[in-house]
Amino acid sequence: MNSPSLSLVQSPVRSRQFIEPTSAPTVQRDFPVMSPLSGGNGMAPAMPDVNGIALRIRSLLPTLTSLEAGVVTALFKKRTIDERTLLKWVADEMRVSEAMVVKIAKKLGFSGFRAFRSALAEYNNFPTTQLHAELFANDSAGEIVQKVVQASIKALEQNLAVIEQAAIEKAAKYLSSSVLRDFYGVGGSAQVARDAAFKFLRIGVRASVFDDSQMMLMSACLLEKTDVAVAFSHSGQTAVVIDAVRQARRNGTRIIAVTNRRSSILAQESDVVLCSNVEESLITGENAAARIAQLIIVDALFLAVAQKSSGIAERNLRRTTSVVRGQRSVW
Repeated sequence: MNSPSLSLVQSPVRSRQFIEPTSAPTVQRDFPVMSPLSGGNGMAPAMPDVNGIALRIRSLLPTLTSLEAGVVTALFKKRTIDERTLLKWVADEMRVSEAMVVKIAKKLGFSGFRAFRSALAEYNNFPTTQLHAELFANDSAGEIVQKVVQASIKALEQNLAVIEQAAIEKAAKYLSSSVLRDFYGVGGSAQVARDAAFKFLRIGVRASVFDDSQMMLMSACLLEKTDVAVAFSHSGQTAVVIDAVRQARRNGTRIIAVTNRRSSILAQESDVVLCSNVEESLITGENAAARIAQLIIVDALFLAVAQKSSGIAERNLRRTTSVVRGQRSVW
């Protein structure tokens, strides 16, 4: 079997360093053409389905005050909003004024409360949302598997919509030009960090993985301006990871964050943020889809780094693939 080939190589990498009856307007029409999420061409990303509404709103939460963000989060958790829900009822439930609810809707890019309500109503009827509410229903094992798979597929489609090409390119540049590469993560994120280090080793780009708080700090205090630290944290709020990142920053080290929260502390402390932004299940929490989304980001980053190796990556990949092939049992 031939070794895989890597193409589009460019500049070399150092191999050793390496209840209201009125109808509401459709959601699609109510999103503005311009938004804080707009790309370099000034156009907002297309939102082809209702699940994209949740993605758009979560991405805009950092633009709201803590009170406003709390109202939006509470409305999503209620999952009782429909086309007949009155503005007064929402204001009373959230213990804010009606004017505040309208203001929040407009800050999120809607023309007013009715458009915001329509988006929430459609979202509450979406299959992924139903998974959260119905997982404890009397479903068969097969039906449960089908629901989980469908939710994961939708989550990955969301992830594709928010991965920034410029961020991937910048992170790849940091990784390919750095002398030392230290990866930080705990729990499930540590597994993603190990997978990333394994992939990069295949092309000769060496990285060290740390999942212990003290070892992270010792690693971070030794990093310099020529190095890079990659921090993996789904929440972006993991204290031991943030402490290590802050220590590395004090040395001028470049920081790459792989997280699910663009508004998190980790993201704010980083030079590059690779954000998956996958919706969590209320029951399963940080589910498999969120982990898969991070692994996809790692794969994209791996290929972006490999393209900069000018043949070194392909040669190293051939060597590492060959040396482990002998470890496989032949029956």
